[in-house]
Amino acid sequence: MKKHLIPALLAIPAFVLAGCTSGTTEATPSATSSSSAAATEEAPKDPVSVAVITSQTGFLASYGNAYLQGFEAGLDYATDGTLEVNGHKIEVSILDDAGDADTAVGHAKDAIGNGTQILLGTVSSGIALTLAEQAAQNKVLYISGPAAADAITGVNGYTFRSGRQTYQDVATAGTFIGNPSGKKVVVFAQDTAFGQGNLAGVDIVLGGKGANVEGVLVPEDATEFTPFARQIVAAEPDLIFVAWAGATSGAMWQALTQQGVFDVAPVVTGLGDVATYGAYAEAGTSISFLNHYFAGAAGTAVESEMLSRVEAAGGVGDLFTPDGFLAAQMLVRALEASTTDVDAMISALEGAEFDGPKGTTVIRAEDHAVIQPMFQARLVASGDSFVPELIAVVDSADVTPPLAQ
Repeated sequence: MKKHLIPALLAIPAFVLAGCTSGTTEATPSATSSSSAAATEEAPKDPVSVAVITSQTGFLASYGNAYLQGFEAGLDYATDGTLEVNGHKIEVSILDDAGDADTAVGHAKDAIGNGTQILLGTVSSGIALTLAEQAAQNKVLYISGPAAADAITGVNGYTFRSGRQTYQDVATAGTFIGNPSGKKVVVFAQDTAFGQGNLAGVDIVLGGKGANVEGVLVPEDATEFTPFARQIVAAEPDLIFVAWAGATSGAMWQALTQQGVFDVAPVVTGLGDVATYGAYAEAGTSISFLNHYFAGAAGTAVESEMLSRVEAAGGVGDLFTPDGFLAAQMLVRALEASTTDVDAMISALEGAEFDGPKGTTVIRAEDHAVIQPMFQARLVASGDSFVPELIAVVDSADVTPPLAQ
């Protein structure tokens, strides 16, 4: 992956302080020396400007807000509450992309034009890729947020990520059947770009490990799902991977339950944020969930630090909280190397290892993939609601994506 050397910018501190004592016309050399030293020691260091661009409004707002809560907790943790690095205050501007790429690019250009050399954030993969382009063009550091597209990994030397990628989701689904070689996997999804993308992803990841992958794709405007559920049963799969979005989710899960799909093979889908736990109807307790994160999943000391800070601020740990927390840890690591030299920041992050909220987390030097554990989970009834329960921690080695080309 091609890197570009960035010349260090010169910071010019203002040291000029003047002082005199009443009734004297000159100061002794020792007094002058002492005063100069004190002035030098007291001179403030230049602050570091950081722009966090993510969704605070729009249909991805809940994801963006979870990321921001994690980021604020992580910045507090990584700086021991000082919000500074080596005496430099970290000044954070939080900018709402509203789920729109043009808005995000506008924010990025304004921030870079004002001297900002570090961009973070966004939950949208499309927006992340446009911000990555801006980072490369302007030679600034960019750490993307929960955006999952595999294409972000290795896109250029200036772009990192703080969350998982699609490959890790799909590979986690595959752990429910062990070695996928020779197994049949059916992808049940809507016949949309989203559904087709998931089918392609499963074919690449699990098909690449020897699974036979086929799709049952449903027209986006369908409201009756019984015939499609029967197709799944007839296929006699070893694993059913469901990728679904939208208002028809409840009816879809009901059809799978009524047609006995859960009796055929494990039905796997991604566990979403807290707000979705009740959306699976009676199927919720039968689904095998691949999971990036839910509160309490990791059981690490750093996770406890994260959750205590988020909860003290009135929030809750959620799906993308650790992405923001790790982003703050990465930011501080970069600034410890330099507050002005982007090339030094990049070098500090490449190959870096963190005690993150999910456990040991490594930033792969070659393409900046985040090597991290994932989780298997189930939902269990708790009164009138549902809560996640850990089935297993999936070792990072079992879901490590291949090197980006």
